[in-house]
Amino acid sequence: MYRVFLYRGFLSEEECDHLISLRKETTEVYSVDADGKTQLDPVVAGIEEKVSAWTFLPGENGGSIKVRSYTSEKSGKKLDYFGEEPSSVLHESLLATVVLYLSNTTQGGELLFPNSEMKPKNSCLEGGNILRPVKGNAILFFTRLLNASLDGKSTHLRCPVVKGELLVATKLIYAKKQARIEESGECSDEDENCGRWAKLGECKKNPVYMIGSPDYYGTCRKSCNAC
Repeated sequence: MYRVFLYRGFLSEEECDHLISLRKETTEVYSVDADGKTQLDPVVAGIEEKVSAWTFLPGENGGSIKVRSYTSEKSGKKLDYFGEEPSSVLHESLLATVVLYLSNTTQGGELLFPNSEMKPKNSCLEGGNILRPVKGNAILFFTRLLNASLDGKSTHLRCPVVKGELLVATKLIYAKKQARIEESGECSDEDENCGRWAKLGECKKNPVYMIGSPDYYGTCRKSCNAC
Protein backbone atom coordinates (compact mmCIF):
# COMPACT_ATOMS: atom_id res chain seq x y z
CA MET A 1 0.00 0.00 0.00
CA TYR A 2 1.45 3.33 -1.04
CA ARG A 3 1.95 5.94 1.67
CA VAL A 4 0.41 9.35 1.00
CA PHE A 5 -0.46 11.84 3.74
CA LEU A 6 -2.42 15.10 3.65
CA TYR A 7 -1.81 17.79 6.28
CA ARG A 8 -4.49 20.49 6.16
CA GLY A 9 -3.28 23.95 7.13
CA PHE A 10 0.37 22.92 7.36
CA LEU A 11 1.47 26.43 6.33
CA SER A 12 -0.05 29.68 7.52
CA GLU A 13 -1.12 32.42 5.10
CA GLU A 14 1.98 34.38 6.11
CA GLU A 15 4.31 31.44 5.47
CA CYS A 16 2.78 30.84 2.03
CA ASP A 17 3.08 34.49 1.07
CA HIS A 18 6.66 34.62 2.35
CA LEU A 19 7.75 31.70 0.17
CA ILE A 20 6.05 33.32 -2.80
CA SER A 21 7.91 36.58 -2.16
CA LEU A 22 11.26 34.79 -2.05
CA ARG A 23 10.55 33.19 -5.42
CA LYS A 24 10.98 36.57 -7.13
CA GLU A 25 14.75 36.15 -6.89
CA THR A 26 15.25 32.38 -7.09
CA THR A 27 13.27 29.16 -7.26
CA GLU A 28 15.37 27.83 -4.39
CA VAL A 29 14.56 29.10 -0.92
CA TYR A 30 17.86 29.73 0.81
CA SER A 31 20.22 32.64 1.38
CA VAL A 32 24.00 32.96 1.48
CA ASP A 33 25.91 34.93 4.10
CA ALA A 34 29.07 37.03 3.69
CA ASP A 35 31.30 33.98 4.21
CA GLY A 36 29.62 32.08 1.41
CA LYS A 37 27.83 29.64 3.71
CA THR A 38 24.22 28.70 3.18
CA GLN A 39 21.90 30.36 5.70
CA LEU A 40 18.18 29.79 5.84
CA ASP A 41 15.73 32.64 6.07
CA PRO A 42 14.14 32.47 9.58
CA VAL A 43 10.68 31.73 8.19
CA VAL A 44 12.08 29.07 5.88
CA ALA A 45 14.03 27.58 8.78
CA GLY A 46 10.77 27.23 10.71
CA ILE A 47 9.12 25.51 7.75
CA GLU A 48 12.08 23.14 7.43
CA GLU A 49 11.71 22.22 11.10
CA LYS A 50 7.99 21.52 10.65
CA VAL A 51 8.69 19.31 7.65
CA SER A 52 11.26 17.33 9.60
CA ALA A 53 8.89 16.90 12.56
CA TRP A 54 6.03 15.77 10.30
CA THR A 55 8.04 13.30 8.23
CA PHE A 56 10.16 11.98 11.12
CA LEU A 57 13.15 12.33 8.79
CA PRO A 58 16.35 14.32 9.53
CA GLY A 59 16.32 17.86 8.21
CA GLU A 60 19.85 17.41 6.88
CA ASN A 61 18.57 14.73 4.49
CA GLY A 62 16.37 17.20 2.63
CA GLY A 63 17.17 19.21 -0.46
CA SER A 64 16.36 22.90 -0.79
CA ILE A 65 12.71 23.93 -1.02
CA LYS A 66 11.79 24.76 -4.63
CA VAL A 67 8.99 27.20 -5.47
CA ARG A 68 7.29 26.89 -8.86
CA SER A 69 4.41 28.51 -10.74
CA TYR A 70 2.08 26.85 -13.27
CA THR A 71 -0.58 28.48 -15.45
CA SER A 72 -2.70 27.58 -18.50
CA GLU A 73 -1.32 24.13 -19.24
CA LYS A 74 -2.53 21.92 -22.06
CA SER A 75 -1.59 18.57 -20.54
CA GLY A 76 -0.61 17.05 -17.22
CA LYS A 77 3.03 16.81 -16.26
CA LYS A 78 4.49 13.45 -15.28
CA LEU A 79 6.33 13.67 -12.02
CA ASP A 80 7.84 10.19 -12.10
CA TYR A 81 11.23 10.24 -10.42
CA PHE A 82 12.26 6.64 -10.99
CA GLY A 83 9.98 4.87 -13.49
CA GLU A 84 9.73 1.13 -14.05
CA GLU A 85 13.50 0.61 -14.10
CA PRO A 86 14.95 2.90 -11.44
CA SER A 87 18.44 4.32 -11.92
CA SER A 88 21.18 3.69 -9.39
CA VAL A 89 20.92 7.32 -8.30
CA LEU A 90 17.31 7.16 -7.18
CA HIS A 91 17.64 3.60 -5.97
CA GLU A 92 20.07 4.74 -3.33
CA SER A 93 18.78 8.19 -2.47
CA LEU A 94 15.18 9.41 -2.77
CA LEU A 95 12.90 8.56 0.15
CA ALA A 96 9.99 10.98 0.08
CA THR A 97 8.54 14.12 -1.48
CA VAL A 98 6.73 16.95 0.30
CA VAL A 99 4.42 19.22 -1.71
CA LEU A 100 3.43 22.55 -0.15
CA TYR A 101 0.53 24.40 -1.77
CA LEU A 102 1.03 28.16 -1.71
CA SER A 103 -2.17 29.07 -3.57
CA ASN A 104 -5.55 27.77 -4.65
CA THR A 105 -6.40 27.16 -8.29
CA THR A 106 -9.69 27.87 -10.04
CA GLN A 107 -9.48 24.61 -11.97
CA GLY A 108 -6.84 21.89 -12.26
CA GLY A 109 -3.53 21.18 -10.57
CA GLU A 110 -4.68 18.07 -8.69
CA LEU A 111 -2.22 15.33 -7.75
CA LEU A 112 -3.08 11.88 -9.12
CA PHE A 113 -1.61 8.48 -8.24
CA PRO A 114 -2.45 6.32 -11.29
CA ASN A 115 -0.93 3.09 -9.94
CA SER A 116 -2.88 3.02 -6.69
CA GLU A 117 -5.69 0.54 -5.98
CA MET A 118 -8.29 3.30 -5.70
CA LYS A 119 -10.57 4.00 -8.68
CA PRO A 120 -11.21 5.99 -10.79
CA LYS A 121 -7.54 6.65 -11.30
CA ASN A 122 -6.59 6.96 -14.95
CA SER A 123 -7.54 10.50 -15.88
CA CYS A 124 -7.73 13.97 -14.39
CA LEU A 125 -11.20 14.19 -15.92
CA GLU A 126 -12.42 11.20 -13.91
CA GLY A 127 -11.72 12.75 -10.52
CA GLY A 128 -11.63 10.30 -7.64
CA ASN A 129 -8.15 9.55 -6.33
CA ILE A 130 -6.78 13.08 -6.55
CA LEU A 131 -5.46 15.63 -4.11
CA ARG A 132 -6.61 19.15 -4.87
CA PRO A 133 -4.37 22.17 -4.30
CA VAL A 134 -5.53 24.21 -1.31
CA LYS A 135 -3.39 27.06 -0.02
CA GLY A 136 -1.57 26.02 3.14
CA ASN A 137 -2.12 22.29 2.70
CA ALA A 138 0.80 19.87 2.40
CA ILE A 139 1.14 16.41 0.87
CA LEU A 140 3.77 13.86 1.82
CA PHE A 141 4.34 10.68 -0.16
CA PHE A 142 7.06 8.08 0.15
CA THR A 143 8.88 6.45 -2.77
CA ARG A 144 9.96 3.50 -0.63
CA LEU A 145 8.05 0.79 1.18
CA LEU A 146 8.67 0.00 4.85
CA ASN A 147 11.13 -2.70 3.78
CA ALA A 148 13.17 0.01 1.96
CA SER A 149 12.32 -1.26 -1.55
CA LEU A 150 11.07 1.22 -4.14
CA ASP A 151 7.30 1.66 -4.30
CA GLY A 152 6.08 1.84 -7.89
CA LYS A 153 2.65 2.94 -6.66
CA SER A 154 4.12 6.30 -5.65
CA THR A 155 4.33 7.26 -9.33
CA HIS A 156 2.27 10.41 -9.65
CA LEU A 157 0.85 12.88 -12.14
CA ARG A 158 -0.05 16.52 -11.74
CA CYS A 159 -3.20 17.46 -13.61
CA PRO A 160 -2.91 20.53 -15.86
CA VAL A 161 -3.78 23.94 -14.46
CA VAL A 162 -6.75 25.00 -16.58
CA LYS A 163 -7.74 28.23 -14.81
CA GLY A 164 -5.81 30.38 -12.38
CA GLU A 165 -2.23 30.04 -11.18
CA LEU A 166 -0.79 27.23 -9.10
CA LEU A 167 2.05 28.22 -6.79
CA VAL A 168 3.65 25.23 -5.14
CA ALA A 169 6.80 24.44 -3.18
CA THR A 170 8.40 21.00 -3.26
CA LYS A 171 11.02 19.40 -1.06
CA LEU A 172 12.76 16.10 -1.75
CA ILE A 173 14.05 14.02 1.14
CA TYR A 174 16.83 11.49 0.66
CA ALA A 175 18.41 8.53 2.42
CA LYS A 176 21.64 10.43 2.95
CA LYS A 177 22.67 13.81 4.28
CA GLN A 178 22.51 16.45 1.55
CA ALA A 179 25.19 19.01 0.84
CA ARG A 180 23.41 22.39 0.86
CA ILE A 181 24.28 24.94 -1.77
CA GLU A 182 27.20 27.16 -0.79
CA GLU A 183 27.16 29.62 -3.64
CA SER A 184 24.65 32.11 -4.96
CA GLY A 185 22.88 31.60 -8.24
CA GLU A 186 21.24 28.51 -9.67
CA CYS A 187 24.30 26.69 -11.08
CA SER A 188 24.92 24.16 -8.36
CA ASP A 189 24.74 20.55 -7.22
CA GLU A 190 22.51 19.43 -4.38
CA ASP A 191 24.16 16.11 -3.61
CA GLU A 192 27.77 15.35 -2.81
CA ASN A 193 27.60 12.33 -5.13
CA CYS A 194 26.75 14.36 -8.25
CA GLY A 195 30.29 14.27 -9.63
CA ARG A 196 30.45 10.48 -9.36
CA TRP A 197 26.98 10.05 -10.84
CA ALA A 198 27.88 12.30 -13.78
CA LYS A 199 30.98 10.18 -14.51
CA LEU A 200 28.76 7.09 -14.53
CA GLY A 201 26.66 8.66 -17.29
CA GLU A 202 23.58 9.47 -15.21
CA CYS A 203 23.22 12.89 -16.88
CA LYS A 204 22.12 11.09 -20.05
CA LYS A 205 20.52 8.05 -18.41
CA ASN A 206 18.42 10.04 -15.98
CA PRO A 207 18.17 13.64 -17.27
CA VAL A 208 15.03 14.64 -15.34
CA TYR A 209 16.54 13.86 -11.96
CA MET A 210 20.07 15.04 -12.81
CA ILE A 211 19.37 18.12 -14.97
CA GLY A 212 15.71 18.91 -14.38
CA SER A 213 12.41 19.48 -16.18
CA PRO A 214 9.60 22.07 -16.08
CA ASP A 215 8.40 20.39 -12.87
CA TYR A 216 11.68 19.48 -11.23
CA TYR A 217 14.76 21.65 -10.73
CA GLY A 218 17.43 18.98 -11.15
CA THR A 219 19.85 17.71 -8.52
CA CYS A 220 23.16 17.79 -10.41
CA ARG A 221 22.93 20.68 -12.86
CA LYS A 222 26.51 21.81 -12.25
CA SER A 223 28.13 18.39 -12.69
CA CYS A 224 26.06 17.84 -15.85
CA ASN A 225 27.21 21.21 -17.26
CA ALA A 226 23.58 22.30 -17.54
CA CYS A 227 24.18 25.85 -16.27
